[in-house]
Amino acid sequence: MRRLSAPWPAALAHRASRLGLPIALILLWQLASNAGLVSRTLLPAPSDVADTVWWLATSGDLWRHVSASSLRVLQGFGIAAVLALALGIGMGVFRQLDHLVDLLLQVLKPVPPIAWIPLSILWFGIDEGAKIFIIVLGAFFPILTSTVDAVRQTDGRYVELAKVLELPRGLFIRRIMLPGSLPQIMSGLRLGLAMAWMCVVAAELIAASSGVGFLIMDGRAMSQADLVLAGMLCMGVLGKFSDDLLRLTEQRLIRWRTRFAGL
Repeated sequence: MRRLSAPWPAALAHRASRLGLPIALILLWQLASNAGLVSRTLLPAPSDVADTVWWLATSGDLWRHVSASSLRVLQGFGIAAVLALALGIGMGVFRQLDHLVDLLLQVLKPVPPIAWIPLSILWFGIDEGAKIFIIVLGAFFPILTSTVDAVRQTDGRYVELAKVLELPRGLFIRRIMLPGSLPQIMSGLRLGLAMAWMCVVAAELIAASSGVGFLIMDGRAMSQADLVLAGMLCMGVLGKFSDDLLRLTEQRLIRWRTRFAGL
């Protein structure tokens, strides 16, 4: 029984050590606010932010904004993932396709999604389509770049062996190339998901009446820093939760991979 229960204290200690720095910073922040070292108008105390989050939750506004942003991120990220994975695998496998579209993509990639807002309004109006378009643009390129690089890093020995065995191209892609590329592809998906959460704030600049990004902008317009920080906190928690879900999926799909856990 001792051996079975021994890992639990270690796991609890590990989790507590992760929370140590954030808790210490929050306590210092609260003490500085109570001592008057920091203006509560410019930087509200953590207790003020917690009160604002509680008020939003009890009034029902928080869930309305969270559900609106989550749905937009889910739709935008889903569309971006499907398009980027299909195009990325195609570019990695077929040199002619890569030669055809690479220049265009390299020109478009540095353009920030927020720069597309005027055109998105012209093309899609002020409805949900424009918001989803901005999120798709933000999530698309990280996933695409990681997918192309992952496919290109397939071990050349496997490629030569497939040629010697005259393995059908489709079978080679499914059985050799994709399993070997999956770790880096999943990293690209996680990065794309993070970008989707970043872009939802910009997307909700477009005539939105709900969403965490709208909540942040509403707080800015009314000079309510506590509302801005509450929105930022919600955005961070949502991003962390969704990343944990994707990481759990990654662990289930790539159980065979061993990773360096650090010193």
